[in-house]
Amino acid sequence: MPGSTRARDRVVAPRSRPPTLLRSLALRNLRGYASLDLTLGPGPQLVWGPNAAGKTTLLEAIVLLALGRSHRTGADAELIRWGTDFLRVEGVVGIAGAEEEEAEGVALDVSVQAGGRKRIQVNGVPRRPAALAEQLRTVLFAPEEMLLVVGPPTLRRTALDQLAGPHTPMYGSHLTTYTRVLSQRNSLLRQIRDGEADRAQLRYWDEPFLASGAAIVAARLRLLELLAEPLAAAHLEIAPAEDPLTLAYGTNAPLLPGESPRDALARRLHETAEKEAWNGTTLVGPHRDDLVFRIGGRDLTTFASRGQQRTAILALKLAELDLLTALDGRPPLLLLDDVFSELDPLRRGHLVRRIAELPQALVTTTVPEDLDPDLRRRAHAWRVIADVEGARIEEGEA
Repeated sequence: MPGSTRARDRVVAPRSRPPTLLRSLALRNLRGYASLDLTLGPGPQLVWGPNAAGKTTLLEAIVLLALGRSHRTGADAELIRWGTDFLRVEGVVGIAGAEEEEAEGVALDVSVQAGGRKRIQVNGVPRRPAALAEQLRTVLFAPEEMLLVVGPPTLRRTALDQLAGPHTPMYGSHLTTYTRVLSQRNSLLRQIRDGEADRAQLRYWDEPFLASGAAIVAARLRLLELLAEPLAAAHLEIAPAEDPLTLAYGTNAPLLPGESPRDALARRLHETAEKEAWNGTTLVGPHRDDLVFRIGGRDLTTFASRGQQRTAILALKLAELDLLTALDGRPPLLLLDDVFSELDPLRRGHLVRRIAELPQALVTTTVPEDLDPDLRRRAHAWRVIADVEGARIEEGEA
């Protein structure tokens, strides 16, 4: 649709920097992989093979390089190959079309010991996880995200947190502080409920709770403002006959006229104080908020068909691509984990067109024949094979 293209152009800034690519990937003792070394080029990379062979693990390795953590588990020890005591994932990110003297790129390195110790390095220097995302941005589209619209609120809060991080430099720090303070506050509330502590002691935790909680809410609200235009454009492109798709922030601390997020949280803490003490838990705050998908002003969870849900999720992913590109003109690395089987031909077509616009994308599938023929012709194919020695990858046509 011409209108959707113009809307997208207003959001995405002109490329001020050359696109970056993940040039190489090396795995040691990651789940089924004992050892793997890949050299990756530009354009679509098609990874195919049977279920449980190791396709998703390959994408998981890239997520680990980009975020410092897995998108599939919160327990790092689960990632270490059975019978070994460490894992290591290394990658090199470089500028597409760089001259030979620039070809070395930026080296990313994430290792985990069996005891839980994790080390993150950028160019050999110890760094925090946020430093990884500065070099390697990713957008992941996986089958489990098909539940994003109608699944539990924690899925949508996680999506909000992942989206907000690149646009608010201190977001991860605020989230870490809030999680720690919330745990301490809830522990104290349980003691108050059981008569083992005094309510006056809550004042010590209320201040950092309000500061970090308000910062999270403010960042999320700003993110939804930034997403509004690219989301509407992507949805119009995919489903021109449907009413507009919008996102709303569902909160138990809504802002009254003239209130800031901190004011609203403070007011609701006061209003729920008695109930909190009775229940032994914090009843308000961003840990209980939600993301609401709406079409024509109606909550999708109340009426949306499976097709409408998939349209909304695909539109969100395409908007995420646009929003990350708009940061500095560098498109992120798109990771598609066997999602084409979840989409009808029309939606597949929109996704294929976006893949063609990107400097690099990784696509996994169990059945290559299900993919768009043009995408298969353009892609560099990798076949994943699982045997007694572990997972391995071979180049070859799909």
